[in-house]
Amino acid sequence: MALAIFDLDNTLIAGDSDHGWGEFLIAKNKVDRNHYQKMNDRFYADYEAGCLDILAYLEFSLAPLAATSMAELAQLHLEFMQQVIAPLRLPKAEALIEKHRLAGDRLLVITSTNRFIVEPICHALGIDELLATDPEIIDGRYSGKIVGVPTYQAGKVERLNLWLSEHNETLAGSYFYSDSINDLPLLLEVDKPVAVDPDEALNAEATSRGWDIISLRE
Repeated sequence: MALAIFDLDNTLIAGDSDHGWGEFLIAKNKVDRNHYQKMNDRFYADYEAGCLDILAYLEFSLAPLAATSMAELAQLHLEFMQQVIAPLRLPKAEALIEKHRLAGDRLLVITSTNRFIVEPICHALGIDELLATDPEIIDGRYSGKIVGVPTYQAGKVERLNLWLSEHNETLAGSYFYSDSINDLPLLLEVDKPVAVDPDEALNAEATSRGWDIISLRE
């Protein structure tokens, strides 16, 4: 049994759930439209360029969670799953997940997006084990801050190494599927790195290193 690790956004789904959640909040008039749209797009462009200030982004993106009750967030997320995430699901991605499941591999998603957004998505995909950026909860509400290390760039490696130790697992025979150059640190750690519909920088890196390059969209 090997460990099959998946990035989520633009890998297992055909879009970015974090940016999509921001656009969903704008559409629902839960945030200041002009300011939030501008900042949401700016941070996403920084992410794509590999220069995102993750702490500044988290301060921005977690603020609406802190301003909203858990009950309302739960209802909003149900609508988000139906309206935004359902159209992004990829049959080839779900077939890949099932292939690894049938092979007896252990399935794990590692994503920089916060757990509130991604945990229901992963459950819908049939993956229960997840490493994500963890928002802090105090007295039954999100505080707007995080707990621990963000699962972003080298933070994914740090969090995975801790998880491996806690679960008595190794990276022997491991796979990691990702679309983003931001995941290069973790791609370099696994036995079988796979670039999935990669961005330009990751495509060049994967090509130069002879890594597999696949599409789950075509």
